[in-house]
Amino acid sequence: MRRRPRLRAEILIVLGLSLGQSAVYAVVDIIGRLTADVPLGEQATALNPSRSERPYLDLTYQLLSIGFALIPVALALYLLSESGRRATARIGLDMARPWRTLAAGVGLAAVIGVPGLGLYLAGRALGVTVEVQAATLNSHWWTVPVLLLAALQNALLEEVVVAGYLIERLEQLGWRPVPVLVTSALVRGAYHLYQGFGPFVGNVIMGLIFAEYYRRRRRTMPLVIAHTLIDVVAFVGYAFLPDSVLSALGLA
Repeated sequence: MRRRPRLRAEILIVLGLSLGQSAVYAVVDIIGRLTADVPLGEQATALNPSRSERPYLDLTYQLLSIGFALIPVALALYLLSESGRRATARIGLDMARPWRTLAAGVGLAAVIGVPGLGLYLAGRALGVTVEVQAATLNSHWWTVPVLLLAALQNALLEEVVVAGYLIERLEQLGWRPVPVLVTSALVRGAYHLYQGFGPFVGNVIMGLIFAEYYRRRRRTMPLVIAHTLIDVVAFVGYAFLPDSVLSALGLA
């Protein structure tokens, strides 16, 4: 077994190259937003923006961004395979019992998705959540496929690193279940802070549920499915629902 200092260093490196880095930027971002002249509730943040006015150059940038964002996933899986056991088997990143896995993912998406939207709307009403523009890509033939890939990329990155990898490593360090669950959930909430406090609270709750599911089941694939479905609804819905519907839902 690895010595603890080496294991701690490894965790910091993996997080520093991925979601831990995002969490630090998100904390700085929320401080900047709170100290700005414009109230937090009147600010906005855009997800999945276009990167060029030239369609195929934009597509190239989008695909490169998605691809490079998955490098920390590959790193986490590589490090978890040190014992000779396939990392995908170790953290349940497979479709063993496909129908049960799919059903679990859909169920988790339903449990998280609707309350998550409610927390976002509550945060908007209270002025503690920014307007999240979930998809600001220009309309092209490849817009929906790219949004689907972005949703899958987010799900793989977050669930492999924050659920599978981080929980496995913290348990190897001898942490008890409650600190493990809280740490995983707080990291997840922290890198969503740039969206305001509603999404922070919602993602902490999501993190607690997902972390406990992983701790009990040792399966990340249902979490990936659930997360992908939630993001697909958010990204594609925002991109294609009429403005009147988005306004009625408090999303525009």
